[in-house]
Amino acid sequence: MEKSCTLLIYYDKGTPAIANEIKEALEGNDVSAKIDALKNAIMLLLNGETLPQLFITIIRYVLTSEDHTVQKLLLLYLETIEKTDSKGKVLPEMILICQNLRNNLQHPNEYIRGVTLRFLSRLRETEVMEPLIPSVLQNLEHRHPFVRRNAILAIMSIYKLPQGDQLLIDAPETIEKVLATEQDPSAKRNAFLMLFNCDQDRAVNYLLTNVDRVSEWNELLQMVVLELIKKVCRTKPSEKGKYIKIIIALLNAPSSAVTYECAGTLVSLSSAPTAIRAAANTYCQLLLSQSDNNVKLIVLDRLNELKASHREIMVEMIMDVLRALSSPNLDIRRKTLDIVLELVTHRNVNEVVQTLKKEVVKTQSGELEKNGDYRQMLVQAIHACAVKFPEVASAVVHLLMDFLGDTNVASALDVAVFVREIIESNPKLRVSIITRLLDTFYQIRAAKVFPFALWIVGEYCLSLSEVESGIATIKQCLGEMPFYSASEEAESNDSSNKTPQNTSAIVSSRRPAILSDGTYATQSAASETVFSPSTVAQGSLASGNLRSLILTGDFFLGAVVACTLTKLVLRLEEVQSSKTEINKAKTQTLLIMVCMLQLGQSHVVPHSIDPDSYERIVLCIKLICHTSDEMKKIWLESCRQSFVKMLSEKQLRELEELKAKAQISNAQPDDLIDFFHLKSRKGMSLLELEDQVQDDLKRATGEFTKDENDANKLNRILQLTGFSDPVYAEAYVTVHHYDIVLDVTIINRTKETLQNLCLELATMGDLKLVERPQNYTLAPESKKKIKANIKVSSTETGVIFGNIVYETSNVMERNVVVLNDIHIDIMDYISPAVCSDSAFRSMWAEFEWENKVAVNTMIQDEKEFLDHIINSTNMKCLTPTSVLEGECGFLSANLYAKSVFGEDALVNVSIEKQSDEKLSGYIRIRSKTQGIALSLGDKITLKQKGKSS
Repeated sequence: MEKSCTLLIYYDKGTPAIANEIKEALEGNDVSAKIDALKNAIMLLLNGETLPQLFITIIRYVLTSEDHTVQKLLLLYLETIEKTDSKGKVLPEMILICQNLRNNLQHPNEYIRGVTLRFLSRLRETEVMEPLIPSVLQNLEHRHPFVRRNAILAIMSIYKLPQGDQLLIDAPETIEKVLATEQDPSAKRNAFLMLFNCDQDRAVNYLLTNVDRVSEWNELLQMVVLELIKKVCRTKPSEKGKYIKIIIALLNAPSSAVTYECAGTLVSLSSAPTAIRAAANTYCQLLLSQSDNNVKLIVLDRLNELKASHREIMVEMIMDVLRALSSPNLDIRRKTLDIVLELVTHRNVNEVVQTLKKEVVKTQSGELEKNGDYRQMLVQAIHACAVKFPEVASAVVHLLMDFLGDTNVASALDVAVFVREIIESNPKLRVSIITRLLDTFYQIRAAKVFPFALWIVGEYCLSLSEVESGIATIKQCLGEMPFYSASEEAESNDSSNKTPQNTSAIVSSRRPAILSDGTYATQSAASETVFSPSTVAQGSLASGNLRSLILTGDFFLGAVVACTLTKLVLRLEEVQSSKTEINKAKTQTLLIMVCMLQLGQSHVVPHSIDPDSYERIVLCIKLICHTSDEMKKIWLESCRQSFVKMLSEKQLRELEELKAKAQISNAQPDDLIDFFHLKSRKGMSLLELEDQVQDDLKRATGEFTKDENDANKLNRILQLTGFSDPVYAEAYVTVHHYDIVLDVTIINRTKETLQNLCLELATMGDLKLVERPQNYTLAPESKKKIKANIKVSSTETGVIFGNIVYETSNVMERNVVVLNDIHIDIMDYISPAVCSDSAFRSMWAEFEWENKVAVNTMIQDEKEFLDHIINSTNMKCLTPTSVLEGECGFLSANLYAKSVFGEDALVNVSIEKQSDEKLSGYIRIRSKTQGIALSLGDKITLKQKGKSS
């Protein structure tokens, strides 16, 4: 039998106390020294030391002490030491403490009595307990409740011993009498707990006798009542009807802990709509009444579980769940929105969106520092609702467009993505969205938002007035051309060459300068004064943020502006009949593009224009000068068609993910089906009838059946020793979040009895053994199952190694069998996950640990290699399938996974097919912690060669 542990104290054995020093301190008269010595002795015992020489010293010098702290530590010491020999018999010296324990049980001080009774409740030795029983029973009538409640626990412990029912034959009856007269809540709870564990029928009888008063009982007793109900209903499901009434009555209890436990019990026992609705309602009330954020997160987890199994009922509670958004905590708000988004239907979508709109308006107050992050979550939630139910888009799109100029770039970016998707999916809103966008275009500040806004303007300005307004708006945001004067650049260069030592010297006339905010200004030679942006003719803030960004060297944005103007000019040729207006628009557009190229090749910007942007702008200039019908079709139709295709593929991916999450249940051919309508309904309440219907439905659809993958279980069995070893061992490894459980089967293959057999394990990496190894005796050709628990603290590949040590009766030497190493795979800790492209890029820029693995594989097809890496690393490919299609000799894809510890794992696969048909390139892994990056890199290096590896 495994040794039970009742005391755990962390102790770092850096400089352990010597037994002689402890002995000297115990023999002295200094009470504080005795206390320290006892503490050291207990810690050493807990860490594997035996210290047999201390026992007699403690009997002589500590047992007689009257100090309460010393007495308490003495009991902890007695609890920790070995009380039996190798054959399981009580050590003779333990009889010496019986008289002292009896004296303590009759001590005038109630504290001494109480702690002694608590010590007895942890003893498992019948020989020590037996002479103390009369004294324990006397304490049931003690005046102090502290003594009575511990006396009840001691009686329960004695009764649960192997021969306890013979030592205390009438214990349940005695405790039942105590329960009837006891007034102290804790003592009453302990008495009911004793009946619950030792005589369940008496506990049930007492509960049903006092069923009308259960709601008036103390919360401690009510919690035990709920445990009893769960236990009884598991063994006797047919009787759960009468107990569910008690649970529903307790849902109105004043204690939050009781109501939470009631709701959980109700869900576990019944699937009737009335019961589930009551439980969900209770959770929603707790969500609003509790101020502790941890409690709210736990309650949201329970609601999430209800949503998975009882979605129809949770849909009714959606507005109650939404009230949790009143909490300022972002994690609570995020979890609330995740639950709500999966409960949105055609009936409640308008209410949900109205609530989210109100929350968006509240974020404008600026009272909280994380309003921007919360607004981003709300925008994403509204976006999801509008995609599912396009009819609500009109109610929110104009409000959200006010946030295109938001200081929180991520929030503004989400709004831009939302508007881009809505304008395509809701053609009726196109005119109003374009009008609103052109009005708010001047407010946009972020360089990442402008490309979205410009693309929308270029694609969806279709009428003559819209095209003209689009061109005028962009032109006004860019300001007057050119961006700078070439003569000014030459003069500034000459002046800087003439006066290299003094950069602030007076220059000949005027020179361009770029201010800290990116705007263009002029500097006077006479006064050396840089004019403010509001007084500068060519680069004022009135021109808009677009000019400021281009002047800081953002030529990618300049290329987007050129493409948008090109599309608008091409569309103007289709809707405008006046050649003069068309030529005027072309001239203005060409001037802007030429000025951008001039700016990019000048010295007034931080860096020159990049080749891609340069080629793009030059292409736009050529296209405006020489237009063909084929090029018009590509620019005005093909881009939009590609966007429509992207949206449809995104919707397909979301549908596939929903199907993958859905539980598929099938009934087996020989399953029992009860016909509910043919059953007798006599004496059944409405709740019981509903519950019966739900059970029959679950049984008919096969929801009760759970198939386990036996092949997968076999893969987790590892052979630890060879077949020719005298001891054969194999382990079944189970990884569950933070715990690894090794179920080790050991078989004695010899004809001898193996004594003191011990499984000794050690670990490498962030793995820690929880228990000390125990010694066992193994008969000839018999087997023993041993469990070993190991704690995991990070996502890192770990190794478990060790050996089996044993003795035989013939040879007293210890024999050792070395075990095979057990490698704990990182794949057990990570699972595929999904994140947005913007979130991936943000994490990629933020994470500091990178592991770069060179591609070295026998696989020759790029797509096949990518699939092999995905399967080997248990990651999700974020790059859409359509992007990966085709044969071009190159492939780049992003993979993402999340660990059970909340760590993010990012992988980028970039490969190229060489002329000899071999693949080359790199796989880059990034993470916040070093362990996951290194472990994933090792895994990829090991597996990338090919499927055979």
